[in-house]
Amino acid sequence: MEEWKRINDRLRELAMRHMPELGSGRTAISGLSISRRLADDVLENSLYTPCIGVMLQGRKKSVIGTKEYVYGEGQCLIVGVDVPSSFRVLDGTEESPFLCLSLDVDRFQLARLALEVPPSSDAPAEECLRGVSVDSVDVSVLDAFLRMMELLDRPEQIPILAPMIIREIYYRVLTGPQGAFLRRFYTLGSQSMQIAQAVTWLRDNYRSPLQVEELARRVNMAASTFHRHFKEVTSLSPLQFHKRLRLFEAQRLMLSERIDAASAGLAVGYESPTQFNREYKRLFGEPPHRNIARLRNVHSGSR
Repeated sequence: MEEWKRINDRLRELAMRHMPELGSGRTAISGLSISRRLADDVLENSLYTPCIGVMLQGRKKSVIGTKEYVYGEGQCLIVGVDVPSSFRVLDGTEESPFLCLSLDVDRFQLARLALEVPPSSDAPAEECLRGVSVDSVDVSVLDAFLRMMELLDRPEQIPILAPMIIREIYYRVLTGPQGAFLRRFYTLGSQSMQIAQAVTWLRDNYRSPLQVEELARRVNMAASTFHRHFKEVTSLSPLQFHKRLRLFEAQRLMLSERIDAASAGLAVGYESPTQFNREYKRLFGEPPHRNIARLRNVHSGSR
């Protein structure tokens, strides 16, 4: 579509100008980030938080729980719930880097808007209960992102116009093909919202021991129902999710703050260094010291 191409080309131009170096960075608009990356063989680990992402160029692969998603130019990635993820860029060169925009979801604002906007008639069956959705980006969503990006060149307009455009983006998504998916996490009393509340609690309390029955009670669900729906949304059991949060954070501490493995294990809640090393190796395929040394070498040598 000619209009879609015009908007996407302009967005690529703005993204390259406002993110002149490789990496991911926040913009002057609260919640809006730009990512510019090269293809990489190394999986990076991070915690995906609820967001609406539009892919402008290149392709990316994300492994979320036990499921793999490949998406790229012309597609919209929506994350409905916080979830640990591993990702790498598949297509991206110096001349044509991977480019995407990501808008954090304001949970309270979106929940209020979901009450005002009537749901669309059909929910896509293939989405099931997963916490991530990938679909073609609607031209109306892309156009709203363009108008928001253009505000970066008119910073005096950001405080007034950016919140209006963000609300429009929420509206466009809620009334589009991915609206039923997103609405599930912001509808009071829905099981997906209960799981999202449990995930938020885990994210904020990952250092504490996990009692699944207690967490189920916290979100008013029977333990068996909670366990089943938690795995449907995140593709991980609560225990696997809890461990992954801890291990990803330990890896981040060792990489960015250069603390040793024993201290990292203690910092994220492990009482036994042996257990920490064993579970770290099971997830990442090698013990902490070797994994961190390899990652440091890769990042210093290839970026």
